[in-house]
Amino acid sequence: MSSVMIRAAGQGDLAVLTEIYNHYVVHTPITFDLEPFTIEGRQRWFDAHATDPRHRLFVAVASEQVVGYASTSRFREKAAYNTTVEASVYCGPAAVGRGIGRALYETLFASIAGEDIHRVVAGVTLPNATSVALHERFGFRRIGTFSANGRKFGQYWDVAWFERPLTLTI
Repeated sequence: MSSVMIRAAGQGDLAVLTEIYNHYVVHTPITFDLEPFTIEGRQRWFDAHATDPRHRLFVAVASEQVVGYASTSRFREKAAYNTTVEASVYCGPAAVGRGIGRALYETLFASIAGEDIHRVVAGVTLPNATSVALHERFGFRRIGTFSANGRKFGQYWDVAWFERPLTLTI
């Protein structure tokens, strides 16, 4: 991995974060969003990471450009789920396979280590061997697969769900 800096996301990053995410919306089944977002349409998502310390948003910067991001977000609306967060990581197309997702997750999980979090979960649209390997590398355990539960590009996709405790004992 070439020189990459990981830092907290700032408002000035929202345009490129939207661009990275929209790549996956338009070209892949990785997210089940069907229409690209405007910057204004992603503002609420961005703001949600500033209101709860368990919900973090980090960016990877290489050659002065944001090339990826990782976040923890609210898992479900009901209060009993507040100690569970959902982790996500997205890299720009040119940044895939360079270890940036790993660096982002290292920073993300270290940053929430002292928070009131019991479980971290992640959903992975299948097939996606790279994402499965990344999550397993970070101690996630596959707990099940929802079959054919999202339709995009005229076909149904499976989603594997993974979980891990915040604090791993390895």
